[in-house]
Amino acid sequence: MPVYIVKEAFKGNITWLPNGFTFIKVVAILSAIALLKWYSTGRPNTSERQMHGKVIMITGGTSGIGASVALELAQRGAQIVLLTHQPPSDMFIVDFIEDLRDRTGNELIYAEQVDLSSLYSIRQFATKWIDNAPPRRLDMIILCAATLTPPGKPRVVTREGIEETWMVNYLANFHLLSILSPAIRAQPPDRDVRIVFATCSSYVNSAPVDDGSVAMTKKDWTPAKAYARSKLALTIFGHAFQKHLDAYKRPDEMPMNARVIFVNPGYSRTPGMRRWLTRGTLWGLSIYLVLWQTVWILLKSAEGGAQSFLYAAMEGSLGRGSGGKLIKECQEIGFERSDVKDEAVAKKLWEGSEKLIERVEREEAVRRALEKKEKEELEKKQKSNKDKNQQNDEKKPAPATKAPETKSRKQKKAK
Repeated sequence: MPVYIVKEAFKGNITWLPNGFTFIKVVAILSAIALLKWYSTGRPNTSERQMHGKVIMITGGTSGIGASVALELAQRGAQIVLLTHQPPSDMFIVDFIEDLRDRTGNELIYAEQVDLSSLYSIRQFATKWIDNAPPRRLDMIILCAATLTPPGKPRVVTREGIEETWMVNYLANFHLLSILSPAIRAQPPDRDVRIVFATCSSYVNSAPVDDGSVAMTKKDWTPAKAYARSKLALTIFGHAFQKHLDAYKRPDEMPMNARVIFVNPGYSRTPGMRRWLTRGTLWGLSIYLVLWQTVWILLKSAEGGAQSFLYAAMEGSLGRGSGGKLIKECQEIGFERSDVKDEAVAKKLWEGSEKLIERVEREEAVRRALEKKEKEELEKKQKSNKDKNQQNDEKKPAPATKAPETKSRKQKKAK
């Protein structure tokens, strides 16, 4: 009976069923879509590692891929330190951490305020971290934070006068790791320390970076060029930082146990990608919603993009040998540009970045001193005016009080 029904359906004799060729076409189309979705999802992480007791510092850990990485590592018992733009008392941060603790059953999740668009904020946090004896435990730093300017939008400059993409994507990481370097090198030799950089394929098409002392000029600047240039600079710095760590001679004469690892998560449905595709506009968001099914098929989820980060954090082979490896789709691949390992380029970039930071911090120190002086003078003036008003009030004669009226005995009797 079933064979007869199938036979008749293919012949088209059953009117309420599509004919056999239509059925084959539908199945073929659905299979192609499923295959495309399977391919775009990427490889899952299959590596596992004991994470209980490990202290992991994460930037960009409250949204997108960074939030998924924080969730996965917290579920495995790691102590998570989120570097957030908002203070830990901010309601969003409080709710986010409480939700993360409830979902993972892990109470060792904290937040530290670090504004990655401010060199001063980064220095405040990093110096506080290393100003500890004995050195605080630090097993891993995962640098997920990044920003981009949507196409067609104007160039954004931070309060300190640095182009925002260059500052957040590159210079903030350079400044943070430069200060935390003593804490990284001071970790015990039996500890597997990893510094994970988030990179992107856009670095391949970037023009060569200069000495890093200035960002791109307004004339040459475009959102795509600025983003690619910042990722190229970050990749060059990552290799240079590994050499900086390897050159350190430990007091115990043990080999360096810190490894730099680069991760390319691929294209994912993150807030940053959505902002780029929609051009930061409402009409762009409308088109994005209309074509959301296409975006869902072609792009990974944030959880899918986090898989390569989890592989970099937990794969045992990455903790041995030389650092500077690039991970994509949970496997090691080669770099597509040779200049990312060029020592001359790295030295020029490093020295230029140090000069830029020194100049900006000096100017900002002067500005803060002037603001503090103006504030003190204003408070002094307000206090003086308050004291003067108080003295004037004391000198004023007290208002005359009217004597109470006394009634005669006849008036009282009249009542």
